[in-house]
Amino acid sequence: MVRDREATKAKLLDAALAEFATHGIAGARVDRIAAKAGCNKAMIYAYFGSKEDLLDEVLKIQITRLIEAVPITPDDLPGYAARLFDTYQQQPELLSLLGYHRLENGFEAVNKAEADAHAEKVAAIAEAQRAGRLPSDFDAEELLSLVVHMSILAFSTPVANRDLVVRSVAKLLA
Repeated sequence: MVRDREATKAKLLDAALAEFATHGIAGARVDRIAAKAGCNKAMIYAYFGSKEDLLDEVLKIQITRLIEAVPITPDDLPGYAARLFDTYQQQPELLSLLGYHRLENGFEAVNKAEADAHAEKVAAIAEAQRAGRLPSDFDAEELLSLVVHMSILAFSTPVANRDLVVRSVAKLLA
């Protein structure tokens, strides 16, 4: 029987996303990942090296997908926050995965894809501020953090929704 390496890796990555989002790295089990993917757990080590390396790959893929699906729009930060909110609603495992990663590795722990994307977003906001298209009440780093966290905060309160996120970010910029 011929194995399809890429299909097997994709199944493992999908299973790992669900496992890490549910249990974090400490609680995740390679046996469950392999079983859900319909593979031998040795394939995880063959393709990814370790459980930690598998998590890093899952994070890299998910962050890259998020960046591509929701590009920064400095001239429409309320819309950007709304699109983030929508994406998190459609893919709640992403917030869970990122939350577990930060809890288990420290809040400063970010992978290269996330760090690079963050730097680009801060630069885009700073440019819009220099051009006078965004207020300078907060520096670009602070403003990005506020916008992103408003899109996430909506998941921690029962009264939050997309409209609240949009109105909050708009008020922040007013």
